[in-house]
Amino acid sequence: MWAAIKSKLGIGASAPSESAAPPRSSTTPTPAAGGPATSDFTEGWLGSRIKEGKLDEVLDELELVLLQSDVALPVVEKLRRNLKRDLEGRKVRLGSDVGTAIRSSLEASVREILSVPKLDIVALARAHAPKPFIVLFVGVNGTGKTTTVAKVAGRVRDAGLGVVIAAGDTFRAGAIEQLLVHGERLGIKVVRQQEGSDPAAVAYDAVQHARARHLDVVLVDTAGRQHTNENLVQEAKKIRRVVAPQLTLFVGDALSGNDVVEQAKMFDAALGLDGLILTKLDADAKGGAALSTTFVTKKPIVFVGLGQGYGDLMPFDPEWMVERLFAEAAHG
Repeated sequence: MWAAIKSKLGIGASAPSESAAPPRSSTTPTPAAGGPATSDFTEGWLGSRIKEGKLDEVLDELELVLLQSDVALPVVEKLRRNLKRDLEGRKVRLGSDVGTAIRSSLEASVREILSVPKLDIVALARAHAPKPFIVLFVGVNGTGKTTTVAKVAGRVRDAGLGVVIAAGDTFRAGAIEQLLVHGERLGIKVVRQQEGSDPAAVAYDAVQHARARHLDVVLVDTAGRQHTNENLVQEAKKIRRVVAPQLTLFVGDALSGNDVVEQAKMFDAALGLDGLILTKLDADAKGGAALSTTFVTKKPIVFVGLGQGYGDLMPFDPEWMVERLFAEAAHG
C-alpha cells in the first residue's frame, strides 16, 4: 500500500539535505512532468507551514490510492481525518519531511485500527470447561474454508489438544470427501453423514463424539454460503442453536477486496462473529482487505493463510501487517 501511495504522491524514499544536494548538471535529464521527482505535493512546502488547500489536494490523491488498494471507504475516511489532524499547519523543512510525516500518521492510524484484542484458540480451548471447546466456521464459497478448518485442526493437534472435525458442509458435492482426505493426512477424526444430511445433526454427533472420548476441541465446517442466501444463513443459525459454539469464525478471501468486507459485515449481523481468518494473503499485493475487515467488524484477525501447506496458516501479527502495508516495495 505504501509503495502505491509514494508513487501517487511523488514521495521519495529519502531526500538529501539542502547543503548536501549536488548541483543539477546540464546533462541531467529533466524529470517528466508529473513524475515522482517533481511532485506538486512536496514542491512549495519547504520551510513553510502546510496550508489547508495544499493538504486537501494530498488527501484527495491519498483517498484515491487507498480505495484502489482495497481499503474500504470508512477506513479511508478515518485515515484521512487523522492525517489532516496530524499535518494541518505543520512546518515542513525539507521535501523528505512530507513523506515522513504522512507515513508516520498513516502507520499510527493503522496500528490503532489493528489494536483489537487478540484471540488465541488454543489458550481458550485449554481454559474452557466443560469440554469440548466448539468452533464454528462460516463464509462464502471459494474462500478455502474447508481447507482452513483442516489447517486449524492441525495447529490445535500440534498444541497437544484432542480435536475432531464435523463435516457440516453437506451441501457441496465433494466437501465431505475433501475433509476425509485432510483428516487422513493429519490423523484427525472426521465425523460425517451422507451428502444432503442435516448439518446441525452432524455437528451434534461430533460434539457427542468429543465428549465420549474426552477430546478438547470440535471444529465445525459449514456449507459455503452467500451472506444474502437466507436459507443457508438460517441453517448456520440452527447449528449455533444446537451446539452453542464458543467461537464463530468468518473465513474470507483477501483477494476479493471490498467484497470480503461486506461479507464479514453481513455475517456478523446475521450470526455474530468472534473473529476473522483471511486466506490467500500471500497473493494479496494491496493489503487493504485485512485492514478494512477489522475496522468494519471490530473483530480480531485470528489467522492468515500464506500458502497451501498445513503449516502456512499463521497467527495474525498486527506489526507484521503494518510492516507489509508500509514496505518500500509493493508485494506480489
